[in-house]
Amino acid sequence: MSSISERSETDAVLRAILADVLGLDAAQVDEFTADTGLFGALPELDSMAVAGLLTEIEDRLDIVIDDDEVDGEMLETYGGLLAFAEAKTG
Repeated sequence: MSSISERSETDAVLRAILADVLGLDAAQVDEFTADTGLFGALPELDSMAVAGLLTEIEDRLDIVIDDDEVDGEMLETYGGLLAFAEAKTG
């Protein structure tokens, strides 16, 4: 498991967004690994929450997410979402 100091700024922001938007405990989100399931695994992340989550990601990371970029694979795991966010900010 990586330590806080090894995490990218995007990783830290994304974890904060998940905690804030989904109302998750920060300690729970801090334990997320690349393989942690999101959509379909977290009851808090339902189809209604996805729009709010993506809007907050756009706002906090200053990126634009096009509708055609959003798919199940991107939202399936924390690692998938992080890789997407890092590619958009990179």
